[in-house]
Amino acid sequence: MLKAVFFDIDNTLYDSTTLARRARLNSIRAMIDAGLEGEEEELYERLKQVIARFGSNYPKHYDELLRVLGVPWSPKIVAAGVVAYERTKFGYLMPFPGVIPTLLELRKRYRLGIVSNGIAVKQWEKLINLGVHHLFECVITSEEVGCEKPEAEIFHTAVQALGVEVEESVMVGDCPNTDVAGAKRAGMRAVLVRLRGGEEGVEAGEADAVVHDFRELPEALRRIESVV
Repeated sequence: MLKAVFFDIDNTLYDSTTLARRARLNSIRAMIDAGLEGEEEELYERLKQVIARFGSNYPKHYDELLRVLGVPWSPKIVAAGVVAYERTKFGYLMPFPGVIPTLLELRKRYRLGIVSNGIAVKQWEKLINLGVHHLFECVITSEEVGCEKPEAEIFHTAVQALGVEVEESVMVGDCPNTDVAGAKRAGMRAVLVRLRGGEEGVEAGEADAVVHDFRELPEALRRIESVV
């Protein structure tokens, strides 16, 4: 019998890839308006390289962008990028269709939690801005646990937080390598979500079910539960 369902956040509850692209592009446009010289597309590509090198949680992407461009540090230009990014991020941050009613439906039958790689405050910011933070009994982040998906420890921490067993739990996420493989390695079931277009080539891996619309999730869980 399944008792708990755990969720990833990015590209699972909302379209983080499209949002990040829009926010980063808008930040480049704002930096150009603030005096940064260069072509928009070229600067955007250089920013992506900086992010790839330092990671998405690095706090000084725009400072580093100026450095690699050989541009003297300018607080005005950096601030323009930061403000544009934040405004875009929170202006476009919204859940995928069906997320909120589906979570409300699932809460009637299962206990819900989050298992996410990232900085705790940032992950809570996303959940609060999405309007879903109150629907989860626990939010487990890699920063707090000290390890990341796909390591089994972060999944074990999550099930312990809800007082359930791994075999009574399901992980729902968009990444076969971290969400699916990690959960399966920890002894959980796993559902792969493919809610963004253009990802049909992604292998399902060891997933017990694959959904293309969040509203398909209750039925997918019922199918999994029927063979547990």
